[in-house]
Amino acid sequence: MIYSLKGKITAKENNLAVIECGGVGYACRTTLNTLSTLECDGRDVLLYTFMNVHEGGIELFGFFTKQELNCFKMLLSVSGVGAKAGLSILSDFTPEQFAMLIASGDSKTLTKTKGIGAKTAQRIVLELKDKITADNSGYDINAGTGKIPADNSARSEALEGLMVLGYTQGEVMPILAGLDGNLDTAGFIRETLRIIGTK
Repeated sequence: MIYSLKGKITAKENNLAVIECGGVGYACRTTLNTLSTLECDGRDVLLYTFMNVHEGGIELFGFFTKQELNCFKMLLSVSGVGAKAGLSILSDFTPEQFAMLIASGDSKTLTKTKGIGAKTAQRIVLELKDKITADNSGYDINAGTGKIPADNSARSEALEGLMVLGYTQGEVMPILAGLDGNLDTAGFIRETLRIIGTK
């Protein structure tokens, strides 16, 4: 499995970027959000990759951030959602926006993406909401910067959900520790993502 590629972008097309590494050009299917960050200016860039092997062949997908890659993988885990739909959704929404839609149960906004109907959007929210707001029993929530009370399950669940998206404890715990303790899990995730998005 190819974890990442580092090299120069030699071509960009609709939902496709070619990155040259060691004299080999790798065609990576990607989102419009990732494409907007890539320039064919001779500088090295790093793309986090996902390889999809299927009957029709092998496809390589590349993303500028781990968060976008993790959201893509989650979308592929939803029954009836393929790579094309996943790229379309993540072209219309950043990982932070997508996570907020799932955490808040907003399937209607997902239907703004071309090809995503109401039933598919509802299925995405239904199947992914538990993954983003999963129970956090495997992490030391008092580690790192900022402390979260051990009995605050909503904060703990929010931490787990944010880590599923690819954020580290060090990134999100100081934010979570400073939020209003009366929020529910979705509220903690929503507010943390909002604050991250303004930095």
